[in-house]
Amino acid sequence: MKKLLNYFVVFKNLSVETYKNWNKNSPFQMSAAVSYYALFSFPALIIISIHSVGLIYDKIEVKTKIINEVSSVLGSDSANLIETMLQNTFDKEQSTIALIIGIASLIYGATGMFIALQKALNNIWSVEPLPDNSFFKIVKDRLFSLGLVLIIGFLLLISLILTTIISILTDWIQSHFSNLILYLFQIINFIIPLGLITVLFALIFKILPDVIISWKDVWLGAFVTSLLFSIGKFALGIYFGTTNPGSTFGAAGSVILILLWVSYSCLILFLGAEFTKVYASKYGKGLHPNHYAKIVD
Repeated sequence: MKKLLNYFVVFKNLSVETYKNWNKNSPFQMSAAVSYYALFSFPALIIISIHSVGLIYDKIEVKTKIINEVSSVLGSDSANLIETMLQNTFDKEQSTIALIIGIASLIYGATGMFIALQKALNNIWSVEPLPDNSFFKIVKDRLFSLGLVLIIGFLLLISLILTTIISILTDWIQSHFSNLILYLFQIINFIIPLGLITVLFALIFKILPDVIISWKDVWLGAFVTSLLFSIGKFALGIYFGTTNPGSTFGAAGSVILILLWVSYSCLILFLGAEFTKVYASKYGKGLHPNHYAKIVD
């Protein structure tokens, strides 16, 4: 009982300090900045993910999966907007030069959101880049951001394969076993995306910011962020479905919804980043700037 009480006190202290730091770092301003870049990065990010996963999995199924996910959170209008952005990217003949320019533009656009996210995480974790190695840092940041884009595609592929397997097993179990086993598989179907999102957040916390942080501290922070993100995604789906905040803006409503969704998601991500920082500083190995950066006083 005493040990449980100690855990509660630790959790309470972590939560209080996390919220204070999160509120102090202007999270709404940072999330608005990331949302702006995300609006221009989304098409390129989705296109690269679809084509990279499409090397192994059917592109149409990948596209349908993404559209369905967008529709479940933001509604059909926003999903239709995303689909319109993508409709000219398949089976399109281009010259070699146009194709190279197009690929370069996609890579630059897809990595833009992660660069903005990196600056926000650096601000949260109190580091900034050194001024005398900007060129090498720019190259490194773009390469790491491109790597994260490809990792997203890989995680999407895993999610699609596992979802397909679970769906087939669920149909078979439903006709042969009791509902208890079916509920178990539904729980597994919730745990799998949670695990994949945790991996993604862990990589973002480990790779993007200009800090050195242990994997142990990263995994705990990523798991907490993943839980917050899953709860937030469910809550946002209900909020957008009942209030439709984009309706006030008419034809631009779908764009506004995307901006709001990214902004709210970033607020959750920044809260998780603050938790990771507080935990690593108090109970872990701490945060240290890498050789590209310095601590901000």
